[in-house]
Amino acid sequence: MSTAAVPRQTPPARRISRLSVGSWVLYDLANTIFSLNIVSFYFSLWVVNEMGGTDQAYGNANSISMLLMFLSAPVLGALSDQAPRRKPFLILCTVMCVLFTLPLGMGGLPLSLLLFIVANYFFQAGLIFYDALLSEVSTEETRGRVGGLGIGFGYVGSIIGIVTGRLILGGTFGFEGSYANVFQTTGLLFLVLAIPAFLFLRERPRLNTDFGLKSVGRALREVRGTVVRARQYPGLARFLVGRIFYADAANTLITFMGVYVTNDLGFTSDQAQQVLLVGILTAIPGGILWGRLVDRIGPKRTLAYVLWVWIFLLSLTVAIPLLNLPTTLFWLAAALAGAALGGTWSADRPYMLRLSPPRYLGQFYGLYSMVGRFASIIGPAMWGLIVTTLDWGRPAAVASLIVLIVISQVILRGVSDTPRQWTDADLAAP
Repeated sequence: MSTAAVPRQTPPARRISRLSVGSWVLYDLANTIFSLNIVSFYFSLWVVNEMGGTDQAYGNANSISMLLMFLSAPVLGALSDQAPRRKPFLILCTVMCVLFTLPLGMGGLPLSLLLFIVANYFFQAGLIFYDALLSEVSTEETRGRVGGLGIGFGYVGSIIGIVTGRLILGGTFGFEGSYANVFQTTGLLFLVLAIPAFLFLRERPRLNTDFGLKSVGRALREVRGTVVRARQYPGLARFLVGRIFYADAANTLITFMGVYVTNDLGFTSDQAQQVLLVGILTAIPGGILWGRLVDRIGPKRTLAYVLWVWIFLLSLTVAIPLLNLPTTLFWLAAALAGAALGGTWSADRPYMLRLSPPRYLGQFYGLYSMVGRFASIIGPAMWGLIVTTLDWGRPAAVASLIVLIVISQVILRGVSDTPRQWTDADLAAP
């Protein structure tokens, strides 16, 4: 009898249905409607212009929700690693976000700010599980393309959000709509457009898991070792540190762009909304094209090119008021900002997936979310320090963002994006 070894066969490529991919992409569109209307635009206008609240009142509510997410993101990630599936967490977070969004604007300012804190917390928590599910709807070869589609269609959600708000507040439907109507419509759109992901996104179950009442305790214990574990995988901890700086710059510019263009460049409120639309429209093809570039040259080189675009557009933004350049140049800066935003997130997620072992994907995406939320806390504080406390002006605050981008470039130079060969211990439980 022959004892020759049987050659080891390469496992067949995993088949991923277009319906599953499309459902994942559609969820990006759905959650971006919430992000624009509630987190970035209409809710803040309601707080300040309709209810007489202050920028600080809204800023504090936003910071509180981000701080809660900053503290709990690693725990949520650890829990998702222990559960057989991540999708139930995504469903729970989405439903809770919608339930706390629907009453916004109907119970006075203090109550609405409290509801916003909870709704935004669950929105941000859902992103942890959503980002981790990218591995279920893509392969190593298509990760950049699928992620780029999510980014691109996400910005379509921004357009839907703006148009929905303008139609409701403008009385287009035969009645004088209120901000509360905008919030209710936003919550319903989020839920309806997320349903395909709930139903059709296919996730491979992890059978060898032990998930139950003791999972929270185990998750808390695991969190203590997550940062230490991240250092065991080459480049992962360094990438997360670098992400703090470029995410800080991007999030801060988004938060204060409207104030900058109206107060320092002399744009009207309507022009400011048009500038926002220009950024969104360029972000859509930008996310898709940058995603394809990720598949061709890898996430590291793609992100490096994107960061150079950030440096150029931020430099132009600073130069316009300081050098008395034509303000029409800011339309170019806005278009580049949209393309850069699409490129940042298109390269960002595949980069993270390249560095993270499948077994601890949820934990490390918890850290990924954690550093992003940390950037959302410190960015506005730094802007306020430069503009208000030091009285250096908003161009100086924008210039500080350039410094952050340069720091992130230096940090990321030492992070290789070469595909890892994971050991059996690093692979997810079958």
